[in-house]
Amino acid sequence: MKLAFIGGGVMGEAIISGILNNGLAQPQDVAACDILPQRRDHLSTTYGIKAVDKPAPALEGADIAVLAVKPQEFSTAARSLSLSSGQTVMSIMAGVTIATIRDALKHDAIVRAIPNTPAQVGEGMTVWTATDAVPDAAREQVRSILAVLGQELYVDDEKYVDMATAVSSSGPAYIFLVMEALIDGAVHIGLRRDTAQRMVIQTILGSAKYAQATGKHPADLRNQVTSPAGTTSEGLLVLEKAGLRRAFIQAVQAAYEKAKRLGG
Repeated sequence: MKLAFIGGGVMGEAIISGILNNGLAQPQDVAACDILPQRRDHLSTTYGIKAVDKPAPALEGADIAVLAVKPQEFSTAARSLSLSSGQTVMSIMAGVTIATIRDALKHDAIVRAIPNTPAQVGEGMTVWTATDAVPDAAREQVRSILAVLGQELYVDDEKYVDMATAVSSSGPAYIFLVMEALIDGAVHIGLRRDTAQRMVIQTILGSAKYAQATGKHPADLRNQVTSPAGTTSEGLLVLEKAGLRRAFIQAVQAAYEKAKRLGG
């Protein structure tokens, strides 16, 4: 499998690292185009891939072209992209719709995927969809690429990719905010910050793994922790009075509306 990356930023690099470390491609089969000399130097030195400042030499012979530029940079980048009929485009740009990509590139075989930042350590969640013009073989290649980033989920309607942008893609920021708040709360009652950080990170990691292992609804798991008139119920009462649940729902809704505006 030969891949070309248009944009060599953080998420593009995460994919490059994942496919090389998992043997899906060899360095000579991967090329990246980036306008920043320091990024090109970093990618070529770190991974041994070809890094260029123009798309054409990167795209030559590629099976899959990964669009990893910022959404606001796509219209400029699209003007210099020339794709062959046998190539599949995989976009990881937030908010940029398949219709926009198709119109800009005059190309029909398009995959739209939305990964998240934990993909950088192989623990990501990527939701993706594809046009009918993407052949089965290319779909399997895409699936194998996304699988090295963590879990992947195919959806048959693009609207779910925008929803994933608001949930799994933006979600790490929500979780990091919760982590930050828990750490601050722990410091407030007298714990050292380094101790509090270790406790909070492991608590969240363990809770997620426990939920995954049991398959139980989060409400059931929460009830397991909440004893009548206990410390947990006291804390939960404060969170409910503060409107935490409502705030998260509104945050997801706001992020979803923003994703749709970016694409519209």
